Amino acid sequence: MKAFIVIGALNAFLAVALGAFGAHGLKGKVDAYYLDIWKTGVQYQMFHAAGILVVGLLLGKVPASSLFTWSGWLMFVGIIFFSGSLYLLTLTKIGPLGAITPIGGVCFLIGWVLMMIGAVKNF
Repeated sequence: MKAFIVIGALNAFLAVALGAFGAHGLKGKVDAYYLDIWKTGVQYQMFHAAGILVVGLLLGKVPASSLFTWSGWLMFVGIIFFSGSLYLLTLTKIGPLGAITPIGGVCFLIGWVLMMIGAVKNF
């Protein structure tokens, strides 16, 4: 429970910091196309940071739920693959990095499905 609250809060913090860096530090250094890619990474990181926080709270109610635990870890891995690949793509402009992004997206989707199943089974 505590681990997911810490991981979620840390990722929310990082999303704010990376969003500010994109808006101020990258402005004028990368073209609008790559800046939009950066923004997408920040948005999805923040959405899933919130999801991880929810997992932490749910585990406070149902501590033994492996469904919620897997949901949290998949969202975290999704942030690394999805947002991380978009940040790297923006900074390096290495196109094949975009091929990693869908792995994170699939992790996000499975994480949300597991949260739904866990909610149906436990509440």
